[in-house]
Amino acid sequence: MSYGGARDLQAAVYQLLVADGTLGALVGTAIYDELPPGALPSHYVSLGPEDVTDLSDQTGRMARHRFDVSVVSEGEGFDLAKRAAAAVSDVVLAGPWGLARGHVVSMSLHRTRARRVRRGELRRIDLTFQALVDDI
Repeated sequence: MSYGGARDLQAAVYQLLVADGTLGALVGTAIYDELPPGALPSHYVSLGPEDVTDLSDQTGRMARHRFDVSVVSEGEGFDLAKRAAAAVSDVVLAGPWGLARGHVVSMSLHRTRARRVRRGELRRIDLTFQALVDDI
């Protein structure tokens, strides 16, 4: 297995999210690789956990990366959160994926979970993406 492309993949996802005008119109600059200390804005996007599975064989090293991107929103209803989640999905699935190490063979949305948290005060949508990365 190779974990070599993980850092570049995470950096690429983050850069795609912060560069997207549609997402920026919904959450501003509140897109985080790591949540900042203190109070958080009413609406934000954050990169979350990642699980990596070896898919290597005798022809090369490949890994399946499953990673979360979360959309969190205060207020009534899921409207803004779902619009932001759709923007996240659109930009992550579209790429482009110019990694310094490795090559994204495929990117897909594995699953999505929308729920109310903190006694219903927040709406949270966790999008789990799956990337197959060939460590060439």
